[in-house]
Amino acid sequence: MTRKLLLATRNQKKKKELQDILKQLEITIVTLDEIPGLPEIEEDGATFSENAIKKAVTTAAASGMPCLADDSGLVVDALNGQPGIYSARFAGEVSDDLQNNQKLQKMMAGIEDEARNARFVCVIAVSDAQGKVETVEGKCEGKIAFETSGEGGFGYDPLFIPDGFTCSFAELSPKEKNLISHRGKALQKAKPLIMELFLR
Repeated sequence: MTRKLLLATRNQKKKKELQDILKQLEITIVTLDEIPGLPEIEEDGATFSENAIKKAVTTAAASGMPCLADDSGLVVDALNGQPGIYSARFAGEVSDDLQNNQKLQKMMAGIEDEARNARFVCVIAVSDAQGKVETVEGKCEGKIAFETSGEGGFGYDPLFIPDGFTCSFAELSPKEKNLISHRGKALQKAKPLIMELFLR
């Protein structure tokens, strides 16, 4: 029997990351685009955890499938935690990665290197169709670069230099990034939760 896990996103880059990290589990991953009629979930929680739980539980109930949802973002110390839960829409409700990065660069202008500490945070929620949900969290510490670099990844990857590296997330290979990223760490923690879903 094919084991299917619904990923509560339409982001195909997130799907690819998930497939790469979970490939040995022999699970077929589908996204919202592949299941017609599912409701759009408003991310109105005050924390990454609240948003991830809401997306996972609501989508699992509506689809009747086990569901994984994540909420993740960039937390910048010098900006009092911004953009945080608003990372995807930092430059406005209808904004893209370029606009979000440009706004971050503008807000960080004049901030010295030693004060540019930041971290990516990812909370993953895994829910069954009955609403039993569990969460895990992953973090990756680093700094905000003065200039963008690299063509890979997505989001703020061209501006984020992870601790121990001199290059940005966007300059790492997908394999290198998955080993150290916030999402990679959270997914490793989520593996036993995902397997438990299919054993119930």
